[in-house]
Amino acid sequence: MLTSFLTAEWRKLAMVNYTVAPELLLPFVPKHTELDLFEGQCFVSLIGFLFDKVSLLGVPIPFHTTFEEVNLRFYVKHRGEDGQWKRGVTFVKEIVPKYAVSWVANAVYHEPYVTMPMRHQWETLNGQLSVSYEWKLNQWHRMQLIANAGSVPMIEGSLEEFITEHYWGYTKYNESSTFEYGVEHPRWEIYPVKAHTVEVDFERVYGSRFGFLSNQSPHSALLAEGSAIVVKSAKKL
Repeated sequence: MLTSFLTAEWRKLAMVNYTVAPELLLPFVPKHTELDLFEGQCFVSLIGFLFDKVSLLGVPIPFHTTFEEVNLRFYVKHRGEDGQWKRGVTFVKEIVPKYAVSWVANAVYHEPYVTMPMRHQWETLNGQLSVSYEWKLNQWHRMQLIANAGSVPMIEGSLEEFITEHYWGYTKYNESSTFEYGVEHPRWEIYPVKAHTVEVDFERVYGSRFGFLSNQSPHSALLAEGSAIVVKSAKKL
């Protein structure tokens, strides 16, 4: 039985989504999973958010309870033992500002975490909410979303629901094995996005395979409030 490994809050999740050819992601698809498409389209998402109130096995870790994360992820699914699909995510790279967080994530989950200087800014003014996340690799890279300050429920069957309602993580352990872990959280509300800015050298941060995203306009952007979350311990498939 899966047990709770980590508890925390994920807050102000800024998500910028790009459509890509499925062939681009095939080398990253973990064994026993396949790409999960939305209305026939394949998406990768650049996501920034704040980790807060972090506890590991129920114990807060000093100086590691609040920090930013930015990741590039895509969407997969795995057919469980009961024959039902489990919808999940796989990460190309996850960036945090804490070396210890990267070490634990790599050691326990084999997740592709790296450590870089990071910062964020949230501001509410004149009925608008501005959320930005930045990280430094040779230069500062930045994503910013501007949205209405009031949150609203997601529409069933929408792209927003597809992007946010994935409750499993899958990590390529090797060519024949995959780590699976569950993520629990309630359904999130979203802030209607009015504008977005992405100033990222994708090739420098994510490699030449993803460099073209620097010149590609995003398909969409969304901003979710987030909630308390629970990350379950991993098992090998």
